[in-house]
Amino acid sequence: MKRTRRNHGATFKAQVAVAAIKGDKTLTELAEQFSVHPTQITEWKQQLLARAADVFGGAKPPAEPPDLKTLHAKIGQLALKNDCLEGALIKAGLLSATR
Repeated sequence: MKRTRRNHGATFKAQVAVAAIKGDKTLTELAEQFSVHPTQITEWKQQLLARAADVFGGAKPPAEPPDLKTLHAKIGQLALKNDCLEGALIKAGLLSATR
């Protein structure tokens, strides 16, 4: 009989990985205790060790991508303002018309 795929939460994964790092029990014992495959425990342990520095500010969380629509609108507004200012400076004789 094939087992259905289970999705474990981050808290559970962390708990299993920390138990593996402690080394009080073997992978086989942990696998039986938490009902997961030993390979999965090893993977979670490696992920925890690789990202441990992030907890203490080693890396910043990925920033959200900028909203391009908003940025393009802002560029348009600034370009319009620059054109208006350029026209006013030309009228005032502070800027030459040939640039």
